[in-house]
Formats: sequence, structure tokens, C-alpha cells
Amino acid sequence: MKRRDFMKFTGLGAATLASNALEVGAQDATDAERRLKVALIGTGWYGKVDLFRLMQVAPVDVVALCDVDRDALEDAKRRVAARQNGSVPRGYADYRELLDKEKLDVALVATPDHWHALITIAAIEKGIDVYVQKPIGVDVAECVAMLKAAREKGAVVQVGLQRRSTPHLMEAKREIIDSGMLGKVGHVDIFSYYGGPGKAFKQDPAEVPDGFDYDFWCGPAPKLPYYPCLRKRSWRQFMEYGNGTVGDMGVHMFDMARWALGLRYPRKIFSTGGQYIKRGGISNITDTQTIIFDYGDLEVVWNHRNWSELPEKRHPWGGFFYGEHGVLKASVFGYDFHRYYSDEIKSGEVLYENEKYPEDQKEEGIELFCASAIREHMRDFVARIADRGRPRSDIEEGAISTICCILGNISMTLGRPLEWDEEKNQVKNDDEANALLTRGYRAPWIHP
Repeated sequence: MKRRDFMKFTGLGAATLASNALEVGAQDATDAERRLKVALIGTGWYGKVDLFRLMQVAPVDVVALCDVDRDALEDAKRRVAARQNGSVPRGYADYRELLDKEKLDVALVATPDHWHALITIAAIEKGIDVYVQKPIGVDVAECVAMLKAAREKGAVVQVGLQRRSTPHLMEAKREIIDSGMLGKVGHVDIFSYYGGPGKAFKQDPAEVPDGFDYDFWCGPAPKLPYYPCLRKRSWRQFMEYGNGTVGDMGVHMFDMARWALGLRYPRKIFSTGGQYIKRGGISNITDTQTIIFDYGDLEVVWNHRNWSELPEKRHPWGGFFYGEHGVLKASVFGYDFHRYYSDEIKSGEVLYENEKYPEDQKEEGIELFCASAIREHMRDFVARIADRGRPRSDIEEGAISTICCILGNISMTLGRPLEWDEEKNQVKNDDEANALLTRGYRAPWIHP
């Protein structure tokens, strides 16, 4: 059944589908024609985390999985089959073959960052709605191309920036910011202090293991010597495959600040940073970096230090909103509002749903603090597939947050502030910066 005919065939409204998605669950839906046909491309850590949350809240059939790592693919096939009554998804090593052969409603794209753009655009061009992990691309031109493709094809694209769907942060936005309790916000600090003390990570190059297509894994990105850590989560330590801590952790909190305050592009972006402590290892990302997103009468300032003690253990990764009446401290684990010159404190906690979803407790790799947020993000995605509306983390929102973080890295490289021209999708009066908006692709891959 074609995606466009989905709601017409079932006779259900968007609200009804959203309600069913909350209550029915993938295992309990009985009408096969109501079930979304889903494929996961990139079956590693967060690909499975995202997919299993979708399966918990929506009637779906996971019909296919794709990965260049045979072991990861086989593991995912077993784990998905266990969650859908023994039905084993078909496995693919090449996403192009999957998209050609499968009739899909939804593709989840959870590859390393350097693959997001090509796969997302290819799925959109097949008429498929997409859930793509953040950041949406590794360069600005990719982000622009992804947004253009989504709008031209009318695709629903949800980006994995799930702070917008985090229950306690939604509460904080509504009750502290939107209500006026915080007052006018004059400054926002956003940050990540994960990493901890220790020496720089070192590892020797190794032979590529059997069953892992490293050349395809590198794809359009440079082909570094193979390090075993690349096969797992530590590809994030290389700028060739992402945008460092800013692209990984910073994009979440910058997006949270924009969402909470209704911001788009800042008027200027300036960054400094480098490897100040953890030098001499194989990683080439900054361990220390500051970015100032200048909105004129407001600065949003990002900081990461991947080596220091946490300033506040309750809030290791989050944002502090300084308003005229008090400060809102918001992070993935909760929020606290402190009224100035007062003992008044209002707090909220992360939502754990252990009784409702007991299977979470045994799931390898799950971030329990984030599970409820991803489920809510998936519910919103499914509802927007039904009514063809814009999801909370629409591709345009993902593009703005990703582009600004990339511009922060470019500013650090050039040592000067950048002014972004939203209409022209380029930096104002800076040819050198504009030359860095597109990364070169490794043949035979062609930049969108």
C-alpha cells in the first residue's frame, strides 16, 4: 500500500492514528494494512535504540535492516525478530539495494554522520518518510540539499533532536519559560562535560575484520587507516566522520535553546578551542571549545570540556537559562528553577517508564533517561506521517541547528566570527569560509 493512501485506506484521522500509536503497540496490532513498513539503515548502537522505541509505540512491521557490518546486522535481525513474534527482517549490506527492493513507509537512518545526507535523500526520492539521527549532515551543503529534497517531495522528516520531546523539558518550557515565570532571558549557557580525566585515547591500526566492508563504511568520507574503535561508537572522535563534540552533543543543547526560546539563526557565530589536555592520541576533535551564538540582545554560549570535573553533577549535559526573575537549569536528567534573592525552587525530574516498558531494563545499550523522550518523539513522527504535518524536529529545524554548529567549527578554524545569510545559504562577505561549506567527497560518491 502506498504511503499517500495510508490514511484514506484505513479511514482513520490523524488523531485516531496517534492515539492508536500510543496504545496499540507494534506487537498488538492485528490489521496488517494499518502497519507501517519500516527499515533501519545503520544497525549499531542508536539505530536499535531508536527502532525499539518506535516498535513500542506504533503499529509497525520491521521488514528490512541494512548495515555494512555483518555481525551488527545479524545481531539486529535476531533482536528485532524477538520483538515481532519471530518475524525476521530481510538483511542488506547496500542501502541502495534495500531502497530499490523494499516497499517502505518509513526509513530510520542511524549510520555514522557522514552517511546521513546521501541515504536520507535517496529514501526521500523513493517517496519514503524518514527519521534521521542528528546532526543531519557533516557539511552545510548537505544540510541545504536535505531540506530541499524533503520540501520538494513533501516528505515528513523527523530529526533525532529529542530534547523537543523530553517530557520534563516540555514541562519546563511550558511552566517556567512560556508562562513568564523566568522573564526575559538575557543569557543561556549550554554545555557538555562528559569525558572525564585521563590520557588521550591511543590505538594501533589493524586489519579490517571479516564481514566488515570498511571501504563502503567510509563511503564519501576520507578513508583513514582502520582502527577497531571506528567500528563501534568512537568514529565520533574523528572529524572526517562527524563534527566532533559540537556536532554530537552540542547540537542537542543548541537545538534545545532555540526551541525553548523560539530562535532561528544567530546574527554572528564565533568559536575558539582545540586539544588542550588530551593530546597525542588518535582523536582529532577538540577536547575544549566555546561557541558564542550572538542573537543581538541574547547570547547562547556553548562550552565543552571533555576532561574536567562536572560543575554540577545533576546537570552534566544541558543548559542554564538566565532570565530577569531567576535561572532555569535544564538538562537530560531534570530541571530546577531558582528565583533570584529567594529560596523558591521549582524542579522536575526525568520520566522513567519502567513499569510500562519493563523490557527497557534488559536492553543492551539503552539510555534509560532518554527512552521516554524518544518514544514521545516517535509518537509525534507517526502522527505527522498521518496528517502530513511538520514534526517537532522537522528537517528545517535540524538543518538550522546543524548548520550553526558546523559554522562554529569553521569559525574556530578561521579564527574569526561569521555572519550567516539565510536567504543565500552562505557566509556574508567571506569567500574563505564559504569554501568550507562543502566537504570533498571520495570517489565514486557525488555530493548532493
